Amino acid sequence: MIGLKPKKGKLLIAEPSLTGDVSFNRSVVLLAEHNDEGSVGFILNKPLSYSINDLVEEIEMPFPVFNGGPVEQDNLYFIHKVPDLIPNSVEISDGIYWGGDFEITVMLVNSGKISQKDIRFFLGYSGWASLQLDQELDSKSWIVVVNKYESDIIQQPANSFWRDKMMELGGQYLLWSNAPENPSLN
Repeated sequence: MIGLKPKKGKLLIAEPSLTGDVSFNRSVVLLAEHNDEGSVGFILNKPLSYSINDLVEEIEMPFPVFNGGPVEQDNLYFIHKVPDLIPNSVEISDGIYWGGDFEITVMLVNSGKISQKDIRFFLGYSGWASLQLDQELDSKSWIVVVNKYESDIIQQPANSFWRDKMMELGGQYLLWSNAPENPSLN
């Protein structure tokens, strides 16, 4: 499982050694795009302290908002699994989609036709320039794994997701699954 190449739809798991980076420490990132020009992804396990209705007054539902990454944190993004309801969605892979018509999305959320199980909102995204992600992989900052959850990735629990991935990797990673986030506080 370890040693896969990055590809749209795969997950990036932050190596335990990636402790100095506030954005990516203990992160699980869904790659939404990966090509010769660069890569784009969304951090799946960093919920913010406010809800979508705090940011978009037209939305009535208090869906959580996640820190998608350090790039363009003043912009809202979303992934979902209902392309039949949200026009202009872009398929990432395996039934998970990125973006689409935001006005229709707002209407569908407010009417209850889209639930928290169908969509996840992010402020910002994670971005890498051409070859930058490859360099970070060479320096052992990330582990690339298959998204075995497919569209159910939206429902994975944020607070234990990185730890769960460490346990799945096994071996040397088992130790890290129970290590405190800040070892100096141990």
